[in-house]
Amino acid sequence: MAKFLYNGIHMDYLQYSKEYLMNTYNHIPVVFTKGKGCKLYDVSDKEYLDFTSGIGVMALGHGNEKWTAAVEAQLKKLVHTSNIVLNVPVLELAKKITEISNMSKVFFSNSGTETNEGAIKLARKYSFDKYGKGRSTIITLDRSFHGRTMAALEATGEDELHKYFYPFPEGFRHIDITVESLEKAVDSSVCAIMIEAIQGEGGVNPLSREFVNKVFEIAEKNDILVICDEVQCGLGRTGKLFGFNNYDVHPDIISVAKALGGGLPIGAILCNKKLENTFNYGDHGSTFGGNPVCAAGAIEILNQISDKKFLENVAEKGKFVKEFFKNKSFKNIKEVRGVGLMIGIEIKGKASDAQRKAFENGLLVLTAGRNNVVRLLPPLIISKEELEKGLNIIYKTVESM
Repeated sequence: MAKFLYNGIHMDYLQYSKEYLMNTYNHIPVVFTKGKGCKLYDVSDKEYLDFTSGIGVMALGHGNEKWTAAVEAQLKKLVHTSNIVLNVPVLELAKKITEISNMSKVFFSNSGTETNEGAIKLARKYSFDKYGKGRSTIITLDRSFHGRTMAALEATGEDELHKYFYPFPEGFRHIDITVESLEKAVDSSVCAIMIEAIQGEGGVNPLSREFVNKVFEIAEKNDILVICDEVQCGLGRTGKLFGFNNYDVHPDIISVAKALGGGLPIGAILCNKKLENTFNYGDHGSTFGGNPVCAAGAIEILNQISDKKFLENVAEKGKFVKEFFKNKSFKNIKEVRGVGLMIGIEIKGKASDAQRKAFENGLLVLTAGRNNVVRLLPPLIISKEELEKGLNIIYKTVESM
């Protein structure tokens, strides 16, 4: 590992990270300095193929020229104002994102977890305004992931992530992903059901059409809101604008983030007409949400990923991934699943071991599930040649374990 000079002392990068960063990440031993397209380059200028896209963030790859130009232009005009006034990019972004999502209004935040926290508040406010106290429970799913802040973490259906941090906010009910469990969980205290169409952190698990249809059927019958967490599976990742578009349904609330910023921090809560006047002055807020620089970048992201041909191309590359694995014999691969360029490879053994071995071969991948799923979230602009190269590395890596 290369070293750098600080205050006249040569420091090892990884030693530096251990000395000054909290121990929240099990870092892969690499330090990057630049990226272009689907490739990243470390401090020694070694090239890596990126199948992580910054955990689903860099949908247009690294160094997208139109996005960079939009951000640079806005940086020279106006960087920040706060939300006691308006700025041009946030108004343009609000119009664009509500129109392409067929939603009514939007609130801008800074991250996926913040967006989900806001979605929870919006759902409970709607129910309180209409029904009063006692109708605030939100149903969430086993293996779901909604964020790291306290309410979003409690909404997450992974007990392993909950330890140490009690007490949590009340009002969440985790269920198995079955119609029977769903029907048993619904009572007069429920105000919303929160789902990811394709669960990312939980193992890249697409929900069944039967289950999703039942969610919307029960919700409509009981005036229960449906919140679709599209932070990872949304914005083109599955070959459609949103993950729920694969099920021909439309939720009351959509949460998006990650890919929306193209590398800058931004999230958005979208609501339909039923909820458009639920939040009133003072009910919610954000200092940085709707930042003009982030908004300018997000407009360019939406310009590119909402294009019909772009989405069709993502879907085609998803089919290519499935075909790649279809006719191969496996020793260590149990299942390949997912939609579009959101792929999970369930393996025998630890996904973290496969991740490290792939890294040694110049490929960056993610893990998911209960550490037995290799997760692929490559930039949506990846070429088929790059895709095939990475898939060959994964296949050989896993099968040699």
